[in-house]
Amino acid sequence: MILQVGPTRILPKHKATCHCGAVELELSLPDGIVDPRRCDCSICRRKGAIVASVPLSGITIVRGADVLRLYQFNTGTAKHFFCSVCGIYTHHQRRSNPEQYGFNVGCLEGVNPFDLKFVPINDGVNHPADR
Repeated sequence: MILQVGPTRILPKHKATCHCGAVELELSLPDGIVDPRRCDCSICRRKGAIVASVPLSGITIVRGADVLRLYQFNTGTAKHFFCSVCGIYTHHQRRSNPEQYGFNVGCLEGVNPFDLKFVPINDGVNHPADR
């Protein structure tokens, strides 16, 4: 929900956590869940998460920076983060747009990703950065 107070718009903040709660993120989602999708690249096929977009400034690590681990592969451009305690993927800096994070919709508190009725599949096998 977006709150209005006079002419100033207060942007909504949303909490996202890994499974064990060791990692907590705060996300600014003024437009809600933007561009949710699945991807068929080698890592996304395996993690199976629905991912949505947020600018780099839209995620703050509130707790657990010390337990977040980084995984990179192939070109090493994308930066995939996961909790080293429970193994849950929380977010990644995109290869296709390094100015954005993709975040795991399933980590958002109070959101069931299965409630999203149509989630397009991104062709990550034929990545646009490879063209």
